[in-house]
Amino acid sequence: MKFMKLYLLLLLILAAAISSFAQAAAPTPPLYSEKTLAELKRLQQAAVASDYAYREVGYLANNIGPRLSGSAQAQRAVEYVADEMRKLGLEVRLQPCMVPHWVRGAEHAEIIEWDGMAPGTTQKVVLTALGGSVATPETGLIAEVIVVNTFDELTALGRDRVAGKIVLFDNKFDSEMAASGFGLAAYGQAVQYRFGGAMAAARLGAVAALVRSAGGSQNRLAHTGTMGYTDGATKIPGAAVSYEDAETIAHLAKNGKVRIKLTLTPQTLPDAPSFNVIADLKGSEKPDEIIIISGHLDSWDLGQGAIDDGAGVAVAMSVPAMLKQVGLKPKRTIRFIAWMNEENGGRGSAAYAEAEKANITNHFAAIEADLGASHPLGFFFAGKKEALPFFAPISNILGAQGAGQSQLQDGVGSDVGPLTQKGVPSFAPWFNQQTYFNYHHTAADTFDKISPQEIAENSSVMAVLAYGLANLEQPIPR
Repeated sequence: MKFMKLYLLLLLILAAAISSFAQAAAPTPPLYSEKTLAELKRLQQAAVASDYAYREVGYLANNIGPRLSGSAQAQRAVEYVADEMRKLGLEVRLQPCMVPHWVRGAEHAEIIEWDGMAPGTTQKVVLTALGGSVATPETGLIAEVIVVNTFDELTALGRDRVAGKIVLFDNKFDSEMAASGFGLAAYGQAVQYRFGGAMAAARLGAVAALVRSAGGSQNRLAHTGTMGYTDGATKIPGAAVSYEDAETIAHLAKNGKVRIKLTLTPQTLPDAPSFNVIADLKGSEKPDEIIIISGHLDSWDLGQGAIDDGAGVAVAMSVPAMLKQVGLKPKRTIRFIAWMNEENGGRGSAAYAEAEKANITNHFAAIEADLGASHPLGFFFAGKKEALPFFAPISNILGAQGAGQSQLQDGVGSDVGPLTQKGVPSFAPWFNQQTYFNYHHTAADTFDKISPQEIAENSSVMAVLAYGLANLEQPIPR
C-alpha cells in the first residue's frame, strides 16, 4: 500500500510536469499573419517609390494656397480633398463645425525715435500680427518700447514702468536645441510668450505686445501663430517681429529711449461654417473597428501651408491610394480625416470627439502627421507601454528605409489628442525636427520645402503602420 501511494504521487508529479511543459511550449498567439507581413513589405516598397503625396501637397500648396479657417481657400481645400477621396472609392462625408474667422489686414511698423538717429529718418520693422489680435487705432499707435526676456522680468518692472508702453518679449528660440533634433521642445519654450505675452503686458497697462518670433529663421521672416486673451481683461494688439528686428530693437533700447509706430488692422468676423473631411475605407472583417489616418487641412496665411500641414494631409491621403495600388483590403476600417481649424481653435477635433463620444471603444488606433515631411526616423506612440512590443514587426519592416525606431510619448498630436485622452492608442511619424521651425508659420512655408523622397518615406510610415494595425490579430492593450 505504501508503495502504491508513492507510485500514485509520482504519477501526479509527472502529469503536472507534462502539463507545465505543454503550457510553456504552447505557441504564442501571432500578432501578424505571415500573409500580412508579406503584404506590409510590398506596401512599404510601393509607398517609398510613389509620388502621390508629393503631387497632392503640391496642389494644396500651389493651386489652392494658404487655408486659414473661414477663408475661401479653406473651403476649396475641403471640396478638393473630398473629391480626391471619392475618386479612390472611399465613403466620404463632410462633418460640420463652426470655426473662427480672423482676417489679417494691414501690418506695418517703424522705429521713429532712437539714440543717434539722423533727423527725419525711420527704421522699418518686419513683423506680422498674431492670430486673433485686435487692431490698433486706424492711424496706428506710437509708444515707447521696453524690452524684457521673461514674464518675471516684466512683473519686476511694475505697472509704473510698463503702463502706456509697448512691451517686447525678447525670448530667443533655442536654435542649438533644434539643431540637436529637439525642435518641438525648443518651440514649446518660446511659444509661451507668443500666446501669453499680450495678456501679461495688458495686466500692467501696456498698449501693445511684441514678441521675438517663436522659430528658428534668421532670414528676417516673422512667425505668426495664435495668441490668447483673458475674458474681461483689456485686449491689446499683439505681433511677432523677426529675429533681426528683435535684435535691433533690443540693442537700441540698451542705449536710450526707443519709440515705435505700430499699425495693425486685423478683424475678427463672426464664426464661419466649415468641415472635417472624413472618408472610410471599410474593413473586410471588422468594419466597426476604426484606425484613423489624418493631418490638418487649415493653415496660417503667410505662406502656402505646405509643411504645416498640407504634407500631413497628403501623406494621409496616400494611404488608401497605396492600398488600392497594391491591391490590399484592410480587415479593420481605415478612416481618413482632414481636420479643420487645428491652428486657431481646434474646432474640428472637438466636433469629431463630441460626435464619437459613445463610440470611442471602437476606435482601435489613431494616427496624425503634423510636423512637416522631413526624413522619418520611425513613429511615436501614446498609450500603454505594454503595447510597444506589438509594433516591433512593423518597425522591422520600416527599418528598410531607416524608420525603424519607436518611442513612447504622452501625446502625439493636437487633433487626435481628445481620443488619446480617452485611451485610444495614438501614433505619429517621428520626424527629424532640425529645420522644421525655420519655416513653420512663416511666409517661407512653401512647396519647395517638400522633398519628393522624404514625403514618400512618410507615406510609407503611415501606410505600413495603418495597414499593420488594421490587420493586427490581437487587441492593443489600453
